[in-house]
Amino acid sequence: MLLRTAAVLVIIDIQGNLAQTMFDKENLFANAVKLIRGFKVFNLPIIVTEQTQQKLGHTIPQITAELDGIKPIAKETFSCWTDVHFREQLEALSRRHVVILGIESHICVYQTALDLISNGYNVHLVADAISSRTKENREIGLTAMKSAGAHLTSAEMVLFELLRTAADPKAKEIFKIVK
Repeated sequence: MLLRTAAVLVIIDIQGNLAQTMFDKENLFANAVKLIRGFKVFNLPIIVTEQTQQKLGHTIPQITAELDGIKPIAKETFSCWTDVHFREQLEALSRRHVVILGIESHICVYQTALDLISNGYNVHLVADAISSRTKENREIGLTAMKSAGAHLTSAEMVLFELLRTAADPKAKEIFKIVK
């Protein structure tokens, strides 16, 4: 189970024209926005990455609009973990439950998840906010990460795990997000 004291949201490479080619992109974008809003309600950390932004472009506007000035980490490595700036930022948070969303399931998300698992992190894959250009590659990536020890979850599942009870003062805000 996710704990507010241990969770961090990592948004991987939802950028430029590549984002527009994703399988089921509308759900990907909508669920990414829900998670960003939810993490902000709980005042939890968010890390954003961009892969070779000079070639692929920047994070898409509907995501950027929710980030309140969070600056993406520019990277060239497929695994976020092998980028020193990402690793330093994540390690500085001292949080061990990494909630991942982004693209592509079988490349950057996959390699990041496996590296995080190898380094002792609990990885929670938001399946309805992870995609690839094809449905097959999306599924192959998710299956491989689950086999390696990652936990499959959904945007709503994450938000309600963090909420825990309808009596929480933040419940009304979370209900609005998932509505």
